[in-house]
Amino acid sequence: DMSVLLSLQDQAEEGRASIYRTVFTNSCKEMMCYPDFPFPGNHPNYMHNTRLQQYICKYAEHFDLLRHIHFKTLVTKVKKHPDFSVTGQWEVVTQRDGKEETLVFDAVMICSGHHVYPNLPLADFPGIQKFKGCYFHSREYKEPVKFRGKKVLVIGLGNSGCDIAVELSTVASQVYLSSRSGSWVMSRVWDNGYPWDMLFITRFRTWLGNVLPRVLSDWLYVRSMNRFFKHENFGLMPLDRTSRKEPVFNDDLPSRIACGMVVIKPNVKEFRETSVLFEDGTVQDDVDVVIFSTGYSYSYPFMEDDSIIKSRDNQVTLYKGILPPQLEKPTMAVIGLVQSLGPIIPTADLQCRWAVRVFQASPFLSSLPQRYGNSTTLQTDYITYMDELASAIGVKPNVPKLLLTDPRLALEVIFGPCTPYQYRLRGPGKWSGAREAILTQWDRTLQ
Repeated sequence: DMSVLLSLQDQAEEGRASIYRTVFTNSCKEMMCYPDFPFPGNHPNYMHNTRLQQYICKYAEHFDLLRHIHFKTLVTKVKKHPDFSVTGQWEVVTQRDGKEETLVFDAVMICSGHHVYPNLPLADFPGIQKFKGCYFHSREYKEPVKFRGKKVLVIGLGNSGCDIAVELSTVASQVYLSSRSGSWVMSRVWDNGYPWDMLFITRFRTWLGNVLPRVLSDWLYVRSMNRFFKHENFGLMPLDRTSRKEPVFNDDLPSRIACGMVVIKPNVKEFRETSVLFEDGTVQDDVDVVIFSTGYSYSYPFMEDDSIIKSRDNQVTLYKGILPPQLEKPTMAVIGLVQSLGPIIPTADLQCRWAVRVFQASPFLSSLPQRYGNSTTLQTDYITYMDELASAIGVKPNVPKLLLTDPRLALEVIFGPCTPYQYRLRGPGKWSGAREAILTQWDRTLQ
């Protein structure tokens, strides 16, 4: 039973991530795989969610992980053991088949991600109580059939909002897409038809972005984002144009806007019984359905003491984006909460390798800042972040040495995509197939 990864039921379940049927990955297979388990060459570069789920099952079988996993087990409470300050242990209460059990663990990793608890900010939308049509969070959306012939307003210009707007535009009589702050929209298919991330996420580009003056690197960034169409002409220009927040990936949105199937609108000012007033003064009548693609909020209902992870204002403050800073013993890690332009699987993989070294209290622990007060924001640059974790545990690729001993590999590491295999070339956990995987990554992409 691998329903752990995705609940593809028709109804979204409380406390579990939920996706619509047509979700595809935004990262290509070479960038997003486990670093010692490449996808087969015959897989498409971007994958449907069911195929990704099969891959994760295959990974678990290949490394014989299934016997270590207790499926269908609900964690209801995680709290410090009475002698936590000495042992760093945790008490974990679980439920399975109606039976409750309390176990003691030496360390806990929280890997619930941040797409579980929907954020529905109805207070920001005056008049929504008067609205006669139906409205719901994008997490409840599964497929387009029941919206045939309807006028639908999608609020929120994230990946879900854009995907849903594009998908509905084929059946709805009209789709409106409303955005507060705009967003960069990138295509999965980039120059010469190659995957965007294999051309975009490279050590050379990261280095360039770090050494160039900020003004110049911002200008280059905006220019590359406007590569295929001028965002201002489409009403999509981000308010903060130089912010590196995650762009939206959608190959179809510009053409849907050009064909009039999706109409871009500014923020909603207020709802009326059957119509919607926007901030630019325009009114849209006869709106049948409103879908709030307004993202998710962090929630850890199983933590007895929520403040361990969340600090004031519900903000999350974690050292290196992983360790809760208030603990006397560093025996808890939050995995997969940072957001970068990079793929989540390799990020989580490296975070786990880093965290395990901390749990083992290896000598490197002494270099952790005392009471590590310096927080990291959750938004971060992919390669910079990965290199930081990698160099702490001795697995960052040694580029100068490679230039001398293996120039062909070195050039691919510097100028080619920063694929996950780079973090398995050396050090603890190194994989003998990593060099070969890097030198053949473009072959698998073309295949």
